[in-house]
Amino acid sequence: MLKSEGIHHITAMVNSAQRTINFYTDILGLRLVKKTINFERPEVYHLYFGDYRGLPGTIMTFFPWEKQLKGRIGTGQVGATSYAIPANSFDFWENRLHHFGIDYERVGRFGDSLLSLTDRDGLKLELVEQPVALNSPEIIGFAGATLYSAKPDKSADILENLFRMKCVGDDEGYLRFKAGGAVGNLIDIKLTPSVRGLMGAGTLHHIALRAKDEAELYQWRELLLEKSLNPTEIRDRHYFKSIYFHDEGGILFEIATDSPGFTIDEPVAHLGQQLMLPPWLESKRAELEALLPDVGVHIVEGID
Repeated sequence: MLKSEGIHHITAMVNSAQRTINFYTDILGLRLVKKTINFERPEVYHLYFGDYRGLPGTIMTFFPWEKQLKGRIGTGQVGATSYAIPANSFDFWENRLHHFGIDYERVGRFGDSLLSLTDRDGLKLELVEQPVALNSPEIIGFAGATLYSAKPDKSADILENLFRMKCVGDDEGYLRFKAGGAVGNLIDIKLTPSVRGLMGAGTLHHIALRAKDEAELYQWRELLLEKSLNPTEIRDRHYFKSIYFHDEGGILFEIATDSPGFTIDEPVAHLGQQLMLPPWLESKRAELEALLPDVGVHIVEGID
């Protein structure tokens, strides 16, 4: 029986590539693991941030486009992204956020204390301690995400009966599901009404769940067809292959393969240092580099 191990990546829409790089590397301490382009809109960057090796369950990706209109977070979207931090690291992160002038508040959910904040484009982020003892307070990967579904019962059915995540409880207007992976294994559904979401800068575009490999991805697509969920054809994203579908709550889901990963065209030590293009666009490198804004790549291996 098919079962997803949890989140592969989450993709957002923002305005500024440089501002995004600064926030997610300098402030959150993530690594820019891939600087490439949006395959459908090659004049727009596609930036990937994650842990040092760029493993599934740690990857936040961005489409930065200056001309993009501001969006509105609401129903039919992924509303918030939660990052896992080691136990006993709240003091470090509160001091760090204060140092960089980032407003935050402590909130509680499912017995956890969260630091809730927004990035420079208004994306909702959360830092949540998990029972992992590390020598560094750096972000481990995703803890999970929160869906703002227009039909929470339909999205819950997708998580439980399609992806085979386990419903582990409800708390003050949220329903929680858990997958088996070590990171990115929690997805909450907000049950209380919200405004209708409008896609644009400062919103999350989609959430991708994990498939082990291409053979399993074909199985997922057959299952989606059986359930009349109208999946796309399999698309080659160079670093993974994937399919997309919408649920009845308006959430755009992607299912993406763990392989081949981000070291297919760069060694681990040099991830994110150059503009990488898929083989079918390499002949247009000079043209694309002229269109893309010049941005500074800041590789962060840890947090001081």
